Amino acid sequence: MTESQSYAVIDEVGPVEVRHYASCVVADVVITGSIEGAGNRAFGPLVSYIGGRNRGAVSLEMTAPVLQEPAPEKLSMTAPVLQESAGEGRWVVSFVLPGSRSLAQYPQPLDPQVTLRELPAEDAAALRWSGRWSAGNVEQRTGELLAALEGSVWSASGAVRWARFDPPWKPAFLRHNEVVVPVQRADT
Repeated sequence: MTESQSYAVIDEVGPVEVRHYASCVVADVVITGSIEGAGNRAFGPLVSYIGGRNRGAVSLEMTAPVLQEPAPEKLSMTAPVLQESAGEGRWVVSFVLPGSRSLAQYPQPLDPQVTLRELPAEDAAALRWSGRWSAGNVEQRTGELLAALEGSVWSASGAVRWARFDPPWKPAFLRHNEVVVPVQRADT
């Protein structure tokens, strides 16, 4: 069984779960290209990192999900997750690293394309779907997620990211995908 990013469901808004995510460390690669191609191009360097291409030659377990989001103007290893428009066709593709270690406890990547950063704990709304991971599906599900939040006590407070939980060889109708957006409660 693959380890998954840790969260607790704190509310539900129709088909949307509002979750509290624990802080975690991710390995990132920034890719320029299409939304569909970015994940494929980033997979090699990220798998190499967790496979032992790092200082110490330490192998790490594969986890789920693989995250993808529009790339900000500049990535900082210590900054909170801030996203900007994807108009440039730049994407951050991330592997959530296993365990609950601090950023300093993970081996440093040897490949300069791979960077590590800590994501702070956050509340986020998530909408799950099965099927192909495509620009059209992501756009449709993003619209559904944001529409479900309208009129609720939750409002989006950041950019949408996409999560893929299954390998590409799994039949599309069985694949677990999500769109996720940071949220804040309106009455707090």
